[in-house]
Amino acid sequence: MLRLLTVSSRKLLPRSSWFWLGLAGVVCLAAALRFWGLGRFNTLVFDEVYFAKFGYNYLNGTPFFDAHPPLGKYLIALGIRLGGFNPFGYRWMNALTGSLIPLLIAAIAYELSRRRSYALIAGLFAAVDGLLLVESRYALINIYLLFFGLLGQWLFLLALTTRGAKRWLRLSLAGASLGGAIAVKWNGLGFLLGIYLIWICAWGIQKFISPRSSAFPEVSDSLSEGTPLQKLGEIHFLQLFLYIPIIAFLVYRLEWGLHLRQNPSVGFWQLQQQMLSYHERIGNGPSVHPYCSAWFTWPLMIRPVDYFYQTALTTSEPVPVVGPRLPQNAAKVIYDVHAMGNPALWWLSTAAIVILIWALVRRIEAWFVVEPNAAVHLGQRYMMSGAEFWLPLYLVLNYSANLLPWIDVSRCTFLYHYMPASLYSLMAIAWLVDRWVQSVHPLFRGLGITIIFLVLLAFVFWLPIYLGLPLSPEGFRMRMWFPSWI
Repeated sequence: MLRLLTVSSRKLLPRSSWFWLGLAGVVCLAAALRFWGLGRFNTLVFDEVYFAKFGYNYLNGTPFFDAHPPLGKYLIALGIRLGGFNPFGYRWMNALTGSLIPLLIAAIAYELSRRRSYALIAGLFAAVDGLLLVESRYALINIYLLFFGLLGQWLFLLALTTRGAKRWLRLSLAGASLGGAIAVKWNGLGFLLGIYLIWICAWGIQKFISPRSSAFPEVSDSLSEGTPLQKLGEIHFLQLFLYIPIIAFLVYRLEWGLHLRQNPSVGFWQLQQQMLSYHERIGNGPSVHPYCSAWFTWPLMIRPVDYFYQTALTTSEPVPVVGPRLPQNAAKVIYDVHAMGNPALWWLSTAAIVILIWALVRRIEAWFVVEPNAAVHLGQRYMMSGAEFWLPLYLVLNYSANLLPWIDVSRCTFLYHYMPASLYSLMAIAWLVDRWVQSVHPLFRGLGITIIFLVLLAFVFWLPIYLGLPLSPEGFRMRMWFPSWI
């Protein structure tokens, strides 16, 4: 399987209008899917019963306790202020923010690779992921976490391309954006941890592996002047571990201003302790919530979350939002919103991140082989070029930074907690697909094109349960492939 990683690629097409038209098309597709029918369920869906009401509380001055930092609710409140306390009013800001996620994914993909084709494929995959779509269509806060986290990482990558005052400015903006991610949910720290891991890894390569570079031209390639790993070495320890965290903390602290003024009986540090205690007390298991799922089940999407489910006799009836459900054998129409990813994209992304981990391990193993002949053999058969080593390393480390901390979490967790990590596995499959589509070998070109069409077909097939479109009971069961999905 690793031979697929060594397939040569055609040279990237020069800058032209097709890329910008394609990127505009991806953003328009994402916006159309997210804004269509935002108000069709005239009821609070899933955690909207908390977040939409909390946003409204900020507008009318009602004190309340929230287990998460306030930034996401501020943005929902802004939407309510402009659009009113109605389904469209408290959802449109999410739809707008979610429409920009594919653009940010494409921007990061381009900064990692300088390949417009890769950026376009990554943006397209983000536009047709079901979980990203569902989270963008309701007054929930995960989409803001992703937006600020991705924005911070993109700004950090931009800082690598400059020096002097421009670098300081971009590092400041990156720190502010990462602080914004943390001010939505504490697990926004995963985006900052990913930056730390890639910097530490670059430092380790320069210190321990670079001295062996005379025997390995690939090492010299990855650390040569102008490469991302070499530019990472230009970021000073204090810039990364002192300056950026200070900026992030200041933003995080400032975001609490309105909330603390509205709830003056509790101080900042006391409120942080209350939030931590709340999460520690939640517990786990079906008795806590029927859709709890363990972290190791997320990459295979074993237990998605049902956000909305109602039944009706005919499609001519208004969409039901309240009242008892019809008996199972009497229902003729089912309205269901499932917070689940695009299965084809999800499972292929998991396979892609496993492939990249294996490839990185084999390449690092080759650096420590003592026998020259064995080293040459490993290098030719298993290793990517020096320039390509950076991108898989970046994706794998950021994936790990956003997934592995959940191992030690004992409270009830849900599939949507995997969303930050899933973005990097999504970029992993997009990178492999781009390489295969650009390959000179028809077999690999066919494989890449097949995966793109498979992802798009899967999205269309499961689209009714992302948008809550009416389904027959048979159509609903046809899309629930496993009992754990229901």
